[in-house]
Amino acid sequence: MSSYLDKLKKNILVKVSSFNAIGVAVKLVTALVGSKVIAVLLGAEGMALIGNLRNVLTSIQSVGTLGLYNGVVKYIAEHKKNKDELIEVLSTAYYSCFIVMTCLAGWLYFNPDFWNDLVFGEKYDFDYIFEAMGIALPFYAVNMLCLAIINGFSKYKVYILLNIASSVLGLLVTLFLIWEFRLEGAFFAIVLNPAIALLITIIVIMNQKNFAKLLLANRISFKYLKRFSSYSIMALISATVLPAILIKIRNFIIASQGVDEAGFWEAMQRISNQYMMFITTLLTLYLLPKLSEIKRSKQFKLEVLNFYKIILPVFVLGFLLIYFLRDFIVRILLSDDFLKMEPLFIWQLSGDVFKIASLVIAYQFLAKRMFWHYIITEILSLGFLYFCSIFLIKQYGFIGGSMAHFFNYLFYFILLILIFRKSFFGPDRNI
Repeated sequence: MSSYLDKLKKNILVKVSSFNAIGVAVKLVTALVGSKVIAVLLGAEGMALIGNLRNVLTSIQSVGTLGLYNGVVKYIAEHKKNKDELIEVLSTAYYSCFIVMTCLAGWLYFNPDFWNDLVFGEKYDFDYIFEAMGIALPFYAVNMLCLAIINGFSKYKVYILLNIASSVLGLLVTLFLIWEFRLEGAFFAIVLNPAIALLITIIVIMNQKNFAKLLLANRISFKYLKRFSSYSIMALISATVLPAILIKIRNFIIASQGVDEAGFWEAMQRISNQYMMFITTLLTLYLLPKLSEIKRSKQFKLEVLNFYKIILPVFVLGFLLIYFLRDFIVRILLSDDFLKMEPLFIWQLSGDVFKIASLVIAYQFLAKRMFWHYIITEILSLGFLYFCSIFLIKQYGFIGGSMAHFFNYLFYFILLILIFRKSFFGPDRNI
């Protein structure tokens, strides 16, 4: 028993997971406090509208940064000892993002009514939010590239401390703006917080001499433009199509069930996103650089099984606890008005188990630049989610949205097992 515990202590995944748990705990608390304030002061309608803005901001950030985050992390991890290659990677990313970001920021600022009608519909008038987003957008890109440098060098403690500081500052800004301006304040907080986080990131980067030298942007590499293009397409499909589908599902619930029911479904998404932060940050922080270095199928199989043995059981136990305490969780995190969302928990939690199991495997698409595998599986999964959601919502009401989440990730997991069957069940080989 003692030898097993010693092995766990030396396991890098356990070390990263333990430190990451602290960062996620802080982020989770700040997110939950924010959700509580939104639920009490803005209600289910405010929750639904804020969900739409969050989804579109995710898409805009990804389009503006060309979805390059994972590509930058991968190539920094591969060339961390080659300064010339690193500068080529980052210079290409800087210039590419600057051009796209400038165009997108101008579109947001000078044509806000288009975005307002797309996100909220004609009955709402929040043009000024998109004008503010256009001004803040360039700051998002710089922050993303700085975080990619830190992640690529596997400086996970610095990365997690940055997230902690950004979460705390973001919560303070959010609470102040909601208290003063209610719904409009919540919108401005969503737009401004990623830009404010850049201030903290820049301070840390400038105090890291090795990182500061890499902020030089002196040449574009067509080699990396070509390599980044596949990462951009992969990331942009997920970052634009998924939020668009979620907006369509949410608007379908509003039209067929009511705005409050859409708010209940959105509240379930927020709770899920908050506990899923642990796995998503861990995958980005640890797994992507690790898989980028792996060259053999046996190593890939062992890494996936390592995750399943160490991480997945913890989540299953946690999900069981969340399920049995769902009444208490809704009352504490939201309000009694949201108790109607309790039937969503079983479907959302079950789906998230398969989501975790799937993501651990699917990160191999990014690590090995498996472009067509990623594109085809993503389109199949997103299409399945949309049509399954519409069908089940018609049959079972807003609960059908979470039912579709479960069936989609069960389908996705089976699909991934079929694709990687040779790596899991065949002889060892180069990958």
